[in-house]
Amino acid sequence: MRDLHIWKRLIVYGLLLAVGTLALQWLDYRRLALGHSDDIYVFLIAAGFLTLGVYIGARALGGVERRPFDGNPQAQAALGISDRELEVLREVAAGRSNKEIARRLDVSPNTVKTHLARLFEKLDAKRRTDALRKARELGLVP
Repeated sequence: MRDLHIWKRLIVYGLLLAVGTLALQWLDYRRLALGHSDDIYVFLIAAGFLTLGVYIGARALGGVERRPFDGNPQAQAALGISDRELEVLREVAAGRSNKEIARRLDVSPNTVKTHLARLFEKLDAKRRTDALRKARELGLVP
């Protein structure tokens, strides 16, 4: 019986503290709202325009039909890039190391180096980043 009385008292004190805290928060909110009402209105108007802009942009650009990536076979043929070299180039574009590429394509790391050297020569590149930039410009990799 004594435990029940203690629990009731704790619940009453807890409710009183919650109501007091709520009152203080409400007063703080009113002070904030009165002191910064212009800022709040500007924020609401900006949020409305942002939402409207995103909606109109999505509607305007959403209807653009993208054609599937084909790898630009004309550029591949013109440069003389083999299918295997193109596979290596795609793996490089995915950010894989020579060892990872060798494992994925089931070849030796030296074979990967040879393919990369030929790709650098055909794309007139000195390093991987140059080769990727030129391959993207030509549409060989996405």
